[in-house]
Amino acid sequence: MQLKRRELLAAAAATVALPGLAQTKDAWPSKPIRIIVPYPPGGSSDIIARAISVPLADALKQTVIVENKAGANGNLGADFVAKSQPDGYTLLLCDVGALAISPSVYTKLPFDPSKDLRGVTMLAYSPHLLVVHPSVKANNLKELVALSKTTDLNFAVTATGSAPHLAGVALERATGAKWVYVPYKGGVQAIQDTVGGQTQVLMNGMLATLPHVQSGKLKLLAVSKGTRMPLVGETPTIAEQGVPGYESGTWQGIRVARGTPDAIVQRLNKELITVIRSADIRSRLAGQGAEVVTMAPAEEEQFFAKERARWASVVQAAGIKLD
Repeated sequence: MQLKRRELLAAAAATVALPGLAQTKDAWPSKPIRIIVPYPPGGSSDIIARAISVPLADALKQTVIVENKAGANGNLGADFVAKSQPDGYTLLLCDVGALAISPSVYTKLPFDPSKDLRGVTMLAYSPHLLVVHPSVKANNLKELVALSKTTDLNFAVTATGSAPHLAGVALERATGAKWVYVPYKGGVQAIQDTVGGQTQVLMNGMLATLPHVQSGKLKLLAVSKGTRMPLVGETPTIAEQGVPGYESGTWQGIRVARGTPDAIVQRLNKELITVIRSADIRSRLAGQGAEVVTMAPAEEEQFFAKERARWASVVQAAGIKLD
């Protein structure tokens, strides 16, 4: 009888302990986290991913690995994250605005960015810079537009249907300029060929493009932000140069697979905002032309929906469709 009583007590104790064991086993994060950058190394998303990876690892007490999965204008990497386990261990860091464009451009997108991914937070905004090869005989937007009507100007496109591409299309339609679009598989290649003179005109995120302006390898004609930026001196905005209200840029943010638990999304939001707002990273990004912009998960979702609607009309007007 005494033995049986002890067995019952032991069984009861084990039953009480089970929830604690399960909680310890399922504690997040309990293994390395991957940040998927759906573009080649060296672009705006890659720069930010590598800037936040170490402090995020410190905050979460877990390894954070940055992986580049480039292809299909960022959709290859985005699809990978969309189809990953919704457990918070696979993050997508990309141009959220560009991701919002994809459903309008691609007729056979293998995932739905709105249904298969959910927002965590925005991280930074970097305006597009309108730059040309130094040999181009234009020193402002008006002169560039006039030159484009008499000379073939190759416009480097970071990827067909990308945010910089549509920004160029919107500018062409607003000014009457005529570009010859040359598509690439990423911003790094587009920059390299414009520096080399194979293409003459480029619009791209400030974060990746500014160093080439500062070195004199590219000539800056305009900034796509609503107001001037002290970092580039007195360079006027596109809006100031005859296109009122014009603004575009790259919006870097984090998304995860739909179904990721709210508790994990909120924890990621909290830690990412703390990391990106740190004095060190904020200063580093500001020195490269990026402004820290953070949002709650619901705000990021709203932003995504607005960007999707905003660019859908531009895509339709330009007749851009890809399989």
